Amino acid sequence: MAMIELRQLSKAYGAVTALSNLDLSVPEGCLYGLLGPNGAGKTTTLRILATLLAPDGGSVQVDGVDALKHPREVRRLLGYVAQEVAIDKILSGRELLQLQGDLYHLNRADRDHRIDDLIDRLGMEPWIDRRCGTYSGGMRRRLDLAAGLLHRPRLLVLDEPTVGLDIESRSAIWQLLNQLVEAGTSVLLSSHYLEEIEALADRMAIIDAGAVIAEGTPTDLKQRLGGDRVTLRVREFSDAKEAALVRSVLEPVEGVRQVVINRAQGFSLNLVIEGESVIERLRHSLEGAGLPVFALAQSRPSLDDVYLQATGRTLMDAELAIAGQRDIKQEKRQSMR
Repeated sequence: MAMIELRQLSKAYGAVTALSNLDLSVPEGCLYGLLGPNGAGKTTTLRILATLLAPDGGSVQVDGVDALKHPREVRRLLGYVAQEVAIDKILSGRELLQLQGDLYHLNRADRDHRIDDLIDRLGMEPWIDRRCGTYSGGMRRRLDLAAGLLHRPRLLVLDEPTVGLDIESRSAIWQLLNQLVEAGTSVLLSSHYLEEIEALADRMAIIDAGAVIAEGTPTDLKQRLGGDRVTLRVREFSDAKEAALVRSVLEPVEGVRQVVINRAQGFSLNLVIEGESVIERLRHSLEGAGLPVFALAQSRPSLDDVYLQATGRTLMDAELAIAGQRDIKQEKRQSMR
């Protein structure tokens, strides 16, 4: 049975489309990862799922419950940990968790037992009775996660839970997430960290421009690519014109496919090869065109390669493009003042 069913989900903010007929099915009892750059629609999807935002169209079901018709029932089923941590700076961490338990109408004995268990599992004992205003980012994130788990939700929804965290805090959160899934809790986690999704996710979806463009297990998605991934450059830093020329030379080579220009890495070329003698053939073709290989690396496919195949750009390229759009919008707003 699916824990989450999203069908034809759409959402726009004025002229900006955040979600475009997004379909997503998350099985019960697994850790499901949403991978995509900032601005891909991950946070909008999770906020709609958590009943904090109304979609423009589509349907949302959580454990068989229509979230658009019965939002209060869905809120009892899930715990939501937002990307931005908002906690009271005056209360101690323990006091904040006690308040959270009271809001969920937990009886005092069960509330306090649950708080003690989460303090232990997340390594919060040394600082939990200090005021929250003194906490580091990692401490605040662990406390926020504990608050989302206090009522023992069947589904835990996490939006970029480890952004900017220290290694100790990230390790503590990863360990707890694995324990939760082993105990039967369903977890939906959004991230733009490739290593996080690869390390934790049983299944995953790649989101780009508000739509799911690839779905499956991390292993299956990489195996679908076939062959080996090669990154090469004909000089340390090329430009767009030279990269396009290199691509035109590589594409006809037998055993070469999916040649993509990687702007984020100095206009290097990413491609998939199949066959033992392909490297020799592509070197020969480039040398014949007066473009000797400056550097070449060969590896098995990664999740970044999966994203590259699906979108024609790397996650880093996508992040840079979105950042560039934001800079342009900010400059326009400033010029209008």
